[in-house]
Amino acid sequence: MTADEIRGTIHGTAPVPLSVLDLVTVGAGRTATDALRTSVDLAKLTESRGFHRYWVAEHHSMPGVASSSPAVILAHLAAHTDRIRLGSGGVMLPNHAPLVIAEQFGTLEAMAPGRVDLGLGRAPGTDGATAAALRRSERLNEGADDFPEQLVELTRFLDDDFPDGHPYRRIHAVPGPIQSTSPGGVQSPHRPPVWLLGSSGFSARLAATLGLPFAFAHHFSAQNTVPALDLYRESFRPSAVLKEPYALIGVSALATDDEKEARRQVLAASLNMVRLRTGRPGLVPTPEEAEAYDFSPMERDFITSWNANVIHGSVDEVRAGLDDLQKRTGADELMLTSHAHSAELRLRSYELIADAYGLPAV
Repeated sequence: MTADEIRGTIHGTAPVPLSVLDLVTVGAGRTATDALRTSVDLAKLTESRGFHRYWVAEHHSMPGVASSSPAVILAHLAAHTDRIRLGSGGVMLPNHAPLVIAEQFGTLEAMAPGRVDLGLGRAPGTDGATAAALRRSERLNEGADDFPEQLVELTRFLDDDFPDGHPYRRIHAVPGPIQSTSPGGVQSPHRPPVWLLGSSGFSARLAATLGLPFAFAHHFSAQNTVPALDLYRESFRPSAVLKEPYALIGVSALATDDEKEARRQVLAASLNMVRLRTGRPGLVPTPEEAEAYDFSPMERDFITSWNANVIHGSVDEVRAGLDDLQKRTGADELMLTSHAHSAELRLRSYELIADAYGLPAV
């Protein structure tokens, strides 16, 4: 693993490398199968236009988000792509045994050598009751509190370097480095780079201390973006992985040919978020349903605040918003996520943004 497997390449006139975060959203009137087919189409489109990486995020018990199993989805995407980096944005480490994650991502690395990222988060990606069901434990803070220790354990499984005397010294994540030391064994030189994900200062400081790349969730924690990135850069310690800090931010962005349609789609996504935040998660509603919905004053205040950080409208508006955001934050990479009921408009958004920056059509 080298810094070259982490740092992206700038194409066209984009200020930094552009990437994709896919939540595999399911709109009203559509199925999870439809959503996964859209993900394949989107991965193929963005690969052909020079986007650097494509990540999927772990969520649970949300009808409108079909990404509960990132490793399974990534395996599917690996079969339909050739060059774009694939990864998790992220796998929620406290929900899983570190050995299981090491095995899953070792398998993905064997499927797509040299283009797999392992992004890790410490939140459950769901509500407390679902987290308890996933972890088979009522101690919901246990996993988050133990995150640094779990990260060390996972890294040792990935590198197969538990010290002598450790109870896991004879346990090996396969596929993995142990295969290269077996008689006649030949092992890939690649190992999935570990990224830490966060929406506050905890993971920023931990990533800096360990010299790891950092991904910040600007798309739902915009008020913490600059403080977290400043903390990461100020605290960064060079490592064998990175000599200098490298931070990407997740950005909600939707460009359309008709800016009014962008507003309609964003309103539908906003209603979906209102329902999620009030304990009523569902499928992403249609724009027509959102337009007919009677928002309370409190709900309107919420969506006004929420949409202040969604870059949407015409392609010129979106490009200007992305350029400004990158300048304000100094992000080394922008990872774009689009929220809309229409799969066609989501695909079109990435195409418009690629055109706006002159990204190559490969």
